[in-house]
Amino acid sequence: MNIYVHQNIMIHQIRIQSIGNSSVFQIGSAGVIKPLSNIYNTGGFTGPIPSPRKPQIPLSPIPPFFNPDLKGE
Repeated sequence: MNIYVHQNIMIHQIRIQSIGNSSVFQIGSAGVIKPLSNIYNTGGFTGPIPSPRKPQIPLSPIPPFFNPDLKGE
C-alpha cells in the first residue's frame, strides 16, 4: 500500500536552544527515520591523548553562594 502525503509548511521563525548527538529535529511527515552516526578524525591524530598535567598554580576554594532572597531557608 502506498500513501502519499502532500504538505505545505511555512515557518517564519524557529529557535532551537540545543541539539545533541542523538537528537531528531523533524518538521512534517517522515516515513522512516534511519539512524546514522559518523565519526571523523578531522585533526589527523594518530595516537592517544597525552596524560593531563597537574595545574601549575594553586587553586583557591570557591566561597559558598549567598542568595539574600532565601533568608535562612
